[in-house]
Amino acid sequence: MEKHIALKRLDGVYGIARLAPDTPIPAWADGPGYVSITRSDDELSIVCLAARIPEDVRRDTGWRCLKFQGPFAFDQAGILLAVIEPLSRNGIGVFVVSTFDTDHLLLQEADIARAEHLLAAAGHTLV
Repeated sequence: MEKHIALKRLDGVYGIARLAPDTPIPAWADGPGYVSITRSDDELSIVCLAARIPEDVRRDTGWRCLKFQGPFAFDQAGILLAVIEPLSRNGIGVFVVSTFDTDHLLLQEADIARAEHLLAAAGHTLV
């Protein structure tokens, strides 16, 4: 069965920051907009509005964020694949962050219009 997902573009331009794995969570990470903080053995990764990330921090900016309009059950298969597949097939790279209820898809600002067109053509809805 083909999946048709509703996605909402969040306001603002986002950045992805990379800090050392033992770095305390910086105060600038929290604030308005979508925020994701992930710590692993290799790094502390922070996604937030790009304007908040200090210039002396290793970062990649210029990302737009599409929120999957969930919630989705953990056993609901194929949700992420249904959205990523038409983008990947057309050479658009993605950065995905999952939460308890849903997923957030980050796309480079230069790709967002084309990505939204491809998603609509694949049967997804942009709200």
